[in-house]
Amino acid sequence: MTITKLSAKLLALCLALGVLLVSCSPKAEKTEGFKIKRGTNLSHWLSQSWVRGDARKNHIQEDDFVRLHELGFDHVRIPIDEVQFWDEEGNKLPEAWDLLTGALDLAIKHQIRAIVDLHVIRSHNFNAVNMGQTNPLFTDESAQQRLIDMWVQLSEVLKDYSTDWVAYEFMNEPVADEHEQWNQLIAKVHKALRALEPERTLVIGSNRWQGHETFKYLRVPEGDPNIILSFHYYNPMLLTHRGASWTPIGRYSGDIQYPGMMISEENLAGAPEEIKEEIKDYAVTEWDRDRIYAQMKDAIDVAAKYGLQLFCGEWGVYEPVDRNLAYAWTKDMLSVFDEFDIAWTSWCYDGDFGFYDQKSESYKDKGLVDILMSGKGLGK
Repeated sequence: MTITKLSAKLLALCLALGVLLVSCSPKAEKTEGFKIKRGTNLSHWLSQSWVRGDARKNHIQEDDFVRLHELGFDHVRIPIDEVQFWDEEGNKLPEAWDLLTGALDLAIKHQIRAIVDLHVIRSHNFNAVNMGQTNPLFTDESAQQRLIDMWVQLSEVLKDYSTDWVAYEFMNEPVADEHEQWNQLIAKVHKALRALEPERTLVIGSNRWQGHETFKYLRVPEGDPNIILSFHYYNPMLLTHRGASWTPIGRYSGDIQYPGMMISEENLAGAPEEIKEEIKDYAVTEWDRDRIYAQMKDAIDVAAKYGLQLFCGEWGVYEPVDRNLAYAWTKDMLSVFDEFDIAWTSWCYDGDFGFYDQKSESYKDKGLVDILMSGKGLGK
């Protein structure tokens, strides 16, 4: 064999090996698009948390993605906050970026798709109204440009991930005074991202905490098939947020039931005066699967109109709530999701609405997991 022939064979072998390596790379692997059905939120890690250092580094590890895949989850939503990724001067904080890309690599390795969700930014907090704050984002053009700049920088780092495996949700739970303010901001961010990544799946929610009731006011960018429409759903709050300290409705401690009339007239009379007005409807209105569907119908209809995937990005029940009530509600939610092909991410994996405890490395609510996995998965 001549040196020339040997070199040619070696070159062919190297090229073949290179193709194989590229095809196996998490960032290059191709499937059939960003298809999702059932997932969970990796909350209070890169968002809504002041934990830093080793505790933050060790919070989400490879075994978490192994566990989620084995359970049957096909995707995660990863909330991230501006304060963890940029300082006040707009400089990147490298550790958080490394944690995010590391998580994406591990997720894809274990066949878990991921939605990167910009959850809280300095100019907008979905909970501002309860914190005595304002959201300047919708009236301050510099704040809007800052949002776009953040996504330009995120795109620079994430653009090499396959569009089959990673999607972007460019803001969580917008709370604009006027629906058109949010619609105009959608158009600006959408235009900027499409100039950078024409085929990336973008998750877009409705105004006022991504509520189902505001879906009819959502102006969806025309002619873009790579959009997922998102809403969040925690109704009835009297059940899902029972005992929650951050909402007035959590102060109700009387008996409740689900399905049916949630509270009796007698229990309403005994409730704290400051919340009676807020909870009175629960004494005269029945809650069941039909009511859940009726509330979601606007979102279902809008998604059908545009031919886009509908996605419930947050839903769940606070941990102290009676599990029989929580399970009954969860089953009704899944029934609607499955009938109308609504993808979902539960809130959440290991937080106070979650099913797993990172500290003890054990399930705190395996019954909830079993119910979540009883619904339809991808391809079913």
